[in-house]
Formats: sequence, structure tokens, C-alpha cells
Amino acid sequence: MVTTHQRPARNTVLRNWLVGARLKTLPVTLAPIVVGWAVARSLGHFSWWRATLTLLFALGFVLGTNFFNDYSDGVRGADDERVGPVRLVGSGQASPRQVLRMGLALYGLSVLAGVVMAVTVSWWLLALAALCALGGWFYTGGSRPYGYLGLGDVSIFLFHGVIAVCATAYIQLGRVPLLALGASVPIGLLACALLTTNNLRDIPTDTAAGKITLAVRLGDGRTRVYYLLCVGAAFASGLLLAAARPWVLLVLAAAPFAVIPLRRVLGGARGSELIAALEHTCVLLLVYGALLAIGLAL
Repeated sequence: MVTTHQRPARNTVLRNWLVGARLKTLPVTLAPIVVGWAVARSLGHFSWWRATLTLLFALGFVLGTNFFNDYSDGVRGADDERVGPVRLVGSGQASPRQVLRMGLALYGLSVLAGVVMAVTVSWWLLALAALCALGGWFYTGGSRPYGYLGLGDVSIFLFHGVIAVCATAYIQLGRVPLLALGASVPIGLLACALLTTNNLRDIPTDTAAGKITLAVRLGDGRTRVYYLLCVGAAFASGLLLAAARPWVLLVLAAAPFAVIPLRRVLGGARGSELIAALEHTCVLLLVYGALLAIGLAL
């Protein structure tokens, strides 16, 4: 009888932690890495062991940052009233200390991968590890988190666009080619679009909690226009990149995946109705990134 009652409880705890990890947003991590790999492959070099270390490095920091955000927002009370998926600390499903420890453990995995890459590739990668750690923690942590000052979009564009693509290419090639910088722009823009769907949904609760995101600053209407501009600019920058690599025109095949989220955002969807927009924006980012990678590699 004890075993029968324990299994559901354990399954529930595991499910809560998986939800807390925000796995549905992993395309924002995987897409730039795949694009960086494609840049390296197109220039004649690709190492599987370096690729594996890159993936461990990135996933550790991203998932760790998700738990740190859960911890920081939870202790500030920003997640007490949520429309989207519940957070571990805000919902009381885990204690702040447990969530903080999980974040630290994942950061530890990233640092370990970073040290190995520093020894085998370049010591500059230790600086990258430090930058990612500080950027992840101070997004919602510290006395003046920059995610509460409307700088989240800048951070997402840099960390999940420019830095992610260029660093991935650097780990493979030992240099950052201009092609990597160009390929990072549309990925960073779609990452901003993904963040925008989340922040648009949370405007009322973020305002009440004093979390001044860019969406809060812009307001509901202008945030929806901003989302359209991010998606449109991503496709436009892809077309510009096609001048150097014609096969990049494949990204146009991702356009149908933009229809549903654009329709919801521009159609005035609110609250829980925007969860589907977030999920479809994730799919758009993943498909766009895959097509961009294929176009670069051909």
C-alpha cells in the first residue's frame, strides 16, 4: 500500500521539476547551436566531441538560469499570480533553497564543460563561462535585476542569438567568421519574439509585481506590433544572408509556421490564449533554425 501511494507522489514531483525546467522553450537554445554548427560545417570543419561539450555547456546554463529565474521571481513574489505554467517557488511545489541548488548544480555542469573546452580549445572560453553565469543570474537576481528594467530583450538577442551562434562556431573553428555573425541576427530576433509572447501575456501580473519588462514599457498594443517586427525582421535578415549563401532561401519555408502565432498576437489574444502563441513561436524558431542550418551547410 505504501508503494502504491508513493509512486504517484514521485511522478508528480518529477513532473513539477520538468515543468520548472521550461523544456518547451529549449528551441531558443538548440536553434542557435545548430546554426553555429552549420556555419562551421560550411567552412570545412566539424568536431563531434566539441559539439557535445558545446551542448552540455549551453544546456547547463540555460536550464540553470531557468531555475534561478524561478527562484528569484518566486522570492520576490513576481510568480504569486501566474497565467502561464506554474513556477516551483511561486506555487510552493519546491522550496527556494531546493530550486537554487538545482540551478547551481546545472551551472556546475556548464562550468565543468567550459573548463574542458578552455583546456582543449581556448582559455578565452572561461571568460565566456563567466559572462553566461553573470548574465543568467542577474537577469532576475541581485538587487537590481536587468530583466526588471526592460533589458530582457537585449539580453535574449545577445545570449541566444549573437553569442550562442558565434561562440558555437568559435568552439569549432577557433575564430568567429562574419557568416556566424550574420546568421545570429535572425535567430536572435526570433528569440526576442518568443520572449515577447511570454511578456505580453504577463503584462498585468508583471506590472503589479514591479517587473518592468519591455512589454510593460511599450504597453499591450505596441508590444503586439513589436512582435510582428521581430518576426518580419527575422525573415528579412534571412533574405539578406541569402545573398552570400543562396540556399538560405529555404527559411522562407518556415513562413507558414508564423501564421498561427501572428494571428493570435495581432488578433488580440490575452492571458492563457497567448500560451499557444508562445508554443507556436517555439516551433517557428526551431523550424527556421533547422532550415537556416541546412541552407548554410549546403
